[in-house]
Amino acid sequence: MTQPDLDRFTSRRSTVYAPNGVVATSQPLASQAGVSILQQGGNAFDAAVATAAALNVVEPTSTGLGGDVFALYRTADGDVGAMRSCGGAPAEATIENVRASLKAQDDPSEWYPENRGYAVDGTEDTDDLGMPFLGPHAVTVPGTARGWEATVERFGKLSLEDALQPAIDYAIGGYPVSEVIASHWVGAETLFKTDHAREAYLKDGKAPEAGETMTLPRLGESLRRIAEEGADVLYEGDIAEKIAEEVQSQGGFLTVEDLAAFEPEFPDPVSTTYNGAEIYELPPNNQGLIALEALNIADELGASDHPIDSPERVHYFAEAMKLAFHDGHRYITDPEYEEVPPLASDSWAKKRAEHVGESANHDVSFGVPDANAEDADTVLLCVADDEGNVVSFINSRFAGFGSGLVAGDTGIALQNRGASFSLDPGHPNHLEPGKRPFHTLIPALAKFDDDDWAAFGVMGGYMQPQGHVQVVSNIVDYDLPLQAALDLPRWRYREDGTLAIEGRMDGNLATKLTRKGHDVRVLAPVLFGGAQIVRNDNGVLSGATEPRKDGNASGY
Repeated sequence: MTQPDLDRFTSRRSTVYAPNGVVATSQPLASQAGVSILQQGGNAFDAAVATAAALNVVEPTSTGLGGDVFALYRTADGDVGAMRSCGGAPAEATIENVRASLKAQDDPSEWYPENRGYAVDGTEDTDDLGMPFLGPHAVTVPGTARGWEATVERFGKLSLEDALQPAIDYAIGGYPVSEVIASHWVGAETLFKTDHAREAYLKDGKAPEAGETMTLPRLGESLRRIAEEGADVLYEGDIAEKIAEEVQSQGGFLTVEDLAAFEPEFPDPVSTTYNGAEIYELPPNNQGLIALEALNIADELGASDHPIDSPERVHYFAEAMKLAFHDGHRYITDPEYEEVPPLASDSWAKKRAEHVGESANHDVSFGVPDANAEDADTVLLCVADDEGNVVSFINSRFAGFGSGLVAGDTGIALQNRGASFSLDPGHPNHLEPGKRPFHTLIPALAKFDDDDWAAFGVMGGYMQPQGHVQVVSNIVDYDLPLQAALDLPRWRYREDGTLAIEGRMDGNLATKLTRKGHDVRVLAPVLFGGAQIVRNDNGVLSGATEPRKDGNASGY
């Protein structure tokens, strides 16, 4: 392990080191939940589930039981694997049925909110509308509960009941809401329309203020039942019935049969070698290939040959991201329905790198999936233990509280991941029964040496692969310590073709990027994603987390 150069140490805090285990997440109370499980004898997988469940309660603005969960992991035995626990569209969710349902609505505008880039007149021709961003048709089968259960049963040392207990305690006993989460919670005041949704997440119709104690008893009761009865209660029992009833009452097609048929998967990760490090991502239907393609193109262009704060480095990485996004949004979908080309191959990168010059390319667009995913947020957590397990675990409903639907008295807010489908039958990611939509969520692993592994991730819609690329480069190309690698100011290619940078970047860098043809914008730090990372370097455990949110890395 190299020693950091303290003369260039500009991080606002140090990397966390611990002898027995490290948990890195976006909320301090959730980190403590994970650490408590490690202290009870659990391993990194038990702690990951405990932390994710706690985040469902203390950061419900970004994650929940009504969403999906994914993992990448390296076990103490040396196995490298992935878990994908995301459901597909309901069996009756065809393009024709969705369009017919939209036509039957007096005013579908609430499903296309203007603050998400839509402006819908209820009288206009619904044949011209895209996939609804909110509402019943955006709800896909949630994968969270069975994903948690499968993680603990396959890899953990404790029970699911043990892992969920901290979350249940927070939900029933209450907790003070932190500042960033309180600011995100305000959107629920207009999002939730039904009485049971507002009663579950608001106090007298208002979101909690920073420092205010919040309880979520309905969600806590659902967590307690899952802990005691297993995940089947959400997929086959009365909770499943309430989920299906909620969606159908709003005109959607989700059934108990759709829920009962769901099972998590354990696919092989996809990977590439970047400057000697092996980087692992999730395969389609997730956007992991976008990160790998961008790394390969940037490597082909020699982006890392330039100084870390140079305009050339940012330019070549950003141009690589543009091409990777274009390809990913064109091809990535459920591989059981469409073939996805080898976007992470060296040969593909060589061909795409030929399209990059010294000036910005403006003839590149994201296209679909839904552009409103650009600023969506989520939670990602990472855990390392002294047995040698490292886990990157990500859990989300897509956009904030999701679809706007809460299932009866369960406190379970349902995701809007189906918004990423296209209603264009010619697009690879078009809606089909049972099909899983394009997914932004991507945990990641990095192998730096045989006994040097990191689990990491960057949150926030389309920021995720861009954050992965930058964090990997900061560590691999420039040998930054973990916390410094996360703290370094970031750039971000936007769907509208602009190149956003953080205000902490040197002003001359923005000017020089502009001279290279980039349309540079300065955006708020929160839009550049939270991030977490843990590392086991030959038995030395360390972790770091993102100060752009409420991040906290804890060890014991």
